[in-house]
Amino acid sequence: MRRDFWPVGEAAQADYEQLRVLAVAGVPALGGSARRFERYGLWGLIASPQAAPAYVASFVGAQRPAWSPYQDPRELALGDGFQIIVAASAATLREERTG
Repeated sequence: MRRDFWPVGEAAQADYEQLRVLAVAGVPALGGSARRFERYGLWGLIASPQAAPAYVASFVGAQRPAWSPYQDPRELALGDGFQIIVAASAATLREERTG
């Protein structure tokens, strides 16, 4: 079974996959992961993994909304962001004047 389709997302899984590949190839596993697996089993790999996780990210595009002369969602988002900044600024000024 090919594992390319499900990339490793956790350090414990990376340790396990490394040991699995070595076992399938018939190569003796050496190192910290192998010792932990021999001594504690799968729990040992999960409890204290050594490998760094390799995160995989992907970008997904979105459809732009149909244009409307009355409402532009980008303009609304910009206005909402500006309103948050103005409100925070006003609150800071009030605190400085009263405090």
